[in-house]
Amino acid sequence: MIRKEDLNLVTEWDKTFKKSDKVDHSKVTFVNRYGITLAADMYVPKDAEGKLPAIAVCGPFGAVKEQCSGLYAQTMAERGFLTIAFDPSFTGESGGNVRYMASPDINTEDFMAAVDFLSLNEKADPDRIGIIGICGWGGMSINTAALDTRIKATAAMTMYDMTRVNAKGYFDSEDSEEARYQHKAAMCAQRLEDLKAGEY
Repeated sequence: MIRKEDLNLVTEWDKTFKKSDKVDHSKVTFVNRYGITLAADMYVPKDAEGKLPAIAVCGPFGAVKEQCSGLYAQTMAERGFLTIAFDPSFTGESGGNVRYMASPDINTEDFMAAVDFLSLNEKADPDRIGIIGICGWGGMSINTAALDTRIKATAAMTMYDMTRVNAKGYFDSEDSEEARYQHKAAMCAQRLEDLKAGEY
């Protein structure tokens, strides 16, 4: 049995957007298969009856649920969905160390764990679950949808191709073998700086 981490969750409204009077809000947690406890804000339409279609929302890359993913989730709840906006592993109120890092494998699992949570929620219809990935998380949502047959709808709100940017730089400015090598060398050097500073 995977044990939930004790997370330090903020109880007051701490979002960058106004609280809606059309939905009920609560904090929830769930654990992914890597044993990392994730923190989420759940939004439920007021006076909702029966099993609701549900949506898990995450992103942009490096952002937290108190920002745009929460606004997306709250807005979709106003439209009749049960929603959660979650902080991915290593970010915000969610668990995991080293902080503020990304892993496509772990972050795809984060979305799948969110679908697990929604599938077992008594207010959610497990046959009507979707996911929304914003910006860098658009790619994570598409990756997750390719693996998880429980997901019935996927929306990816991305303004650029993050994989291409990482491979070739903005506007293909690093589209050479030498530029790609220098980019990788800089990331490797940063690992050592982080280790020396005790941040790794």
